Amino acid sequence: GDCFPCPQEGCPMMGHYADRFPDKLNSVNQKYFLNTAADEPFATWRQKVFIKLSGVKKTTGDINLVFYDTQGHTKEYEIANGDLSQDEVYTKYLDVEINPKNTTKIEFLWNKAIFSLLWARLGAETVNIIHGEDGHR
Repeated sequence: GDCFPCPQEGCPMMGHYADRFPDKLNSVNQKYFLNTAADEPFATWRQKVFIKLSGVKKTTGDINLVFYDTQGHTKEYEIANGDLSQDEVYTKYLDVEINPKNTTKIEFLWNKAIFSLLWARLGAETVNIIHGEDGHR
């Protein structure tokens, strides 16, 4: 779910290093969840995204972020869709397939619905991204 960021002692690891987190091993029949990417090496990095919009008061469409890495890979993630308002802060947890250490650029995209007013303009006033493991933005 929405466990974010990692606890102070770090995110519990599975497999060989699981014994480093003895408090997490006390429960019997405990459930564990693992989010993976679709492609090798299957790793993802949990990030929490906050976006505050600027521009028109309300419009309809969707907001996406595109992550770029040092090797030219890109991944696009939807943050919100439907009715958009500059009065809201859009928050979403993402499991990003691009390592934050290799991220070169994050692009903000928005697409308005065809039936929206043609002159409607929307942008990002702020985009904050917090990485789950180390708390960097």
